[in-house]
Amino acid sequence: MSHGQRINKLSKILIANRGEIACRVMKTARKMNIKTVAVFSDADRHSLHVKMADEAHYIGPSPASESYLRQDKLMDIIKKTGAQAVHPGYGFLSEQAPFAEALAAQGVEFIGPPASAIAEMGSKSASKRIMIDAGVSCVPGYHGDNQDEAYLKEQADQVGYPIIIKAVSGGGGKGMRMVFDDKDFMAALRSAKEESIKAFNDDRVILERFFDFQPRHVEVQVMADSHGNAVYFSNRDCSVQRRYQKIIEEAPAPGLTPEEHREIGEMAVRAAKAVGYKSAGTVEFIMDTVERKFYFMEMNTRLQVEHPITELVTGVDLVELQLRVSQGEALPFTQEDINVNGHAFEARVYAEDPDNNFMPGSGDVNYLSTPAESETVRIDTSIRQGDAVSVFYDPMIAKLVVWAPDRLSSLALLHSKLQEYHVVGLSTNIKFLKDLATHPNFESADVHTDFIKEHGDTLFPSPPSLSEENLALTAVSYLLSRTTASSLSPWTKSMFSRLNLNHVEELKLKDGDTDLDIKIRCAGSSYFVSVNSGSEVEVDVAISAEDNVIYGSGNSANKKLECKIVQDGDNLHVFCDGSETVLSRNVPKYLVADDEAGLDDGVASVEGLVQKIFAGIGDVVKAGDIILQVNVMKMLFDISAHKDGVISSICFNEGDRVSKGQLLYELEE
Repeated sequence: MSHGQRINKLSKILIANRGEIACRVMKTARKMNIKTVAVFSDADRHSLHVKMADEAHYIGPSPASESYLRQDKLMDIIKKTGAQAVHPGYGFLSEQAPFAEALAAQGVEFIGPPASAIAEMGSKSASKRIMIDAGVSCVPGYHGDNQDEAYLKEQADQVGYPIIIKAVSGGGGKGMRMVFDDKDFMAALRSAKEESIKAFNDDRVILERFFDFQPRHVEVQVMADSHGNAVYFSNRDCSVQRRYQKIIEEAPAPGLTPEEHREIGEMAVRAAKAVGYKSAGTVEFIMDTVERKFYFMEMNTRLQVEHPITELVTGVDLVELQLRVSQGEALPFTQEDINVNGHAFEARVYAEDPDNNFMPGSGDVNYLSTPAESETVRIDTSIRQGDAVSVFYDPMIAKLVVWAPDRLSSLALLHSKLQEYHVVGLSTNIKFLKDLATHPNFESADVHTDFIKEHGDTLFPSPPSLSEENLALTAVSYLLSRTTASSLSPWTKSMFSRLNLNHVEELKLKDGDTDLDIKIRCAGSSYFVSVNSGSEVEVDVAISAEDNVIYGSGNSANKKLECKIVQDGDNLHVFCDGSETVLSRNVPKYLVADDEAGLDDGVASVEGLVQKIFAGIGDVVKAGDIILQVNVMKMLFDISAHKDGVISSICFNEGDRVSKGQLLYELEE
């Protein structure tokens, strides 16, 4: 595209963020010959965004409140480095009007909208009033300033249930609670306010009617300049969510008529112009799928996590456009010049456990293998093999983004590339994303915000077991790798060779709770494998290995076989036919530490920070009573008593860091 006259007044920018969005901004800045300054906390000292930047500066301890959210420290680094502008990324300070005002006071450009627009659209109550005045349809609810609990209860009763309580300054599902019955309102309100204070330092809320007719979440990417021009770049469907947070997005939103695409786009532009907007922003709508109506929910006054799918279908680098607009350039095109080509999906790869209510996780990435990037496959990430997903920040590992000429082709490509995405060391949602991508209702674009809840019985199938042939290939590959690496004796180098004997090697593994007693004998160039005294499977095997990874290939009954085995502690992660199976080596009970046995209850299932303790030693509790609360990536999880009893010990204090598997409390009869 033509960019018109270049002003080129930016030569150095500071990126007030971390992780993949910092890396993403650096790529475009480098392309535009703009130098970048990174900031980093203790947890991020060796992160990729630090390595990519032209210079990097320490900003403080790992908690964001002591580092990335410290405006005073950022201002000092800006002065020290001579950065002319700040790109806030998303999250952290990206939607904090005081930060934009502080930069303006120092003559530093904020690569985003004016502070006034951030303030107006950052308040869910104020933004609704502005949108109504601008002729944009809004969800019925209460958006006023009176935060008295009794008054809010009265307003909720008037709006009607079900209702959603939303933090005024919220986002990402934080500070949000759904209430289906008036008797549950007060408890949900207090919980939402407490979470909102922790995440946003603001406990104000609004109330909105919850649409229970399978609504869709459709959003519009807008861009505006300082010359009064504003355009929209198609739209995105983000309906499939968990914990009110997006997990997969696509562009454009499927199933809309040309008139509906235009209607929602023009509403988004009206919303942006109503607040004198500049830079990139996203206007989010809830779609009534029965009446085919769109209702304004909120405007995110920043670049969105899912912006890459818009870039792939429009061919526009949104970060480059942000940087040019921040330098005073006018948009280089009109609405009529923007074309949408093909279809794109973004799958967010998270460190989380979908089988445990998508509980976020953390830990080391011991092994990582990703699909190759190309013109149709893009991976936005900052995580490398050996890095850690920290408890202090969002648990997203990467964004896998694909493009194809049509929706079904794009979805097939997404599934294919998810099969090539291998992570070992912590739980991820990759299997869930693969199951989602092949779900018949998702394939037919029958999506809505309750999709996961409605299809929960089919979205979480048990992991497939290895076929007989693949298990035979895996067993022989693993055994060969052990003997090839050994030089203890000639017997191990030729383990299957015994004078006048057809020697059998034994291997004991577990597949979940199933014991696998595997026997392997060799005859000529073939191996014959039986499991639990079953029939033998003949397989030819060749292997190669590097570090803790074994690559096996072979043939069985004229069928070509391939597997990859990643060794991680006592586990073997086997990748075959696009699926992952975890086999464990049998460890004798006497080798298991005593402190790992028998702690089924009162144990932390995730890593986090103790937010609040509700009970003390000597208190009598009943099963289900809340004992303490753990903060996991700014989400609050209640830890309840697993049985009736008397608390004999609380193992942590408020503010302490808890690791997965640690004992939290003890009960006596």
